[in-house]
Amino acid sequence: MNISEAADRSGLPAKTIRYYEDIGLLAPGRSANGYRHYSGDDVHRLAFLKRARGLGFSIDECRQLMALYQDRERASQDVREIAVAHVEAIEEKIRELESMRRTLNRLIHACHGDDRPDCPILDDMAGALSAAN
Repeated sequence: MNISEAADRSGLPAKTIRYYEDIGLLAPGRSANGYRHYSGDDVHRLAFLKRARGLGFSIDECRQLMALYQDRERASQDVREIAVAHVEAIEEKIRELESMRRTLNRLIHACHGDDRPDCPILDDMAGALSAAN
């Protein structure tokens, strides 16, 4: 099948499929005229990558997961370690986002939001800029 059919079946844009090929995540066959030819297995790998990316795995993690998926001798522990590390990274990001939300809510509450020029939100940002210099 051609790239547009593979895109339709996998749910990924053709541009993303070309990118995955460029970085070595996928190696479709080529016909005599040089056009890419995608097999059912290629579409399956693309759907796998779409799901993994949808779960927030990085390209490098997807590369590792794809290799493990294709290795029938793999230990599930190897896959689990990648998933556990990913969850830990997500939890750290959640903590960072919650901290940002608390700070912004505190600043929003301190800001009167009126016609006066003083603004605790901007003052806080300027203070952080001054502290960095």
